[in-house]
Amino acid sequence: MKEHRIFQSMSRKATCLDNAAMESFFHIMKAEAFYQKETDTYETLVSQISVWIDDYNFSRIKTKLGCKSPIEYRIFTTQKAA
Repeated sequence: MKEHRIFQSMSRKATCLDNAAMESFFHIMKAEAFYQKETDTYETLVSQISVWIDDYNFSRIKTKLGCKSPIEYRIFTTQKAA
């Protein structure tokens, strides 16, 4: 981890709240991009996940974000702040 400058979570043991958003994201990704489709190669899997992430960020509407995609919401909030 040090070699790649990745830092381990600094929360106390058995405190998972700081990881809840990412755990939710990875659960959705695995359910929709991994478990539903059969993959023969690592490259196919990487491609499927890449397409899914692109769709998740640019096309998927989230009610929590005011019925905007994550990218649309980010643009909206940065324009509002400026």
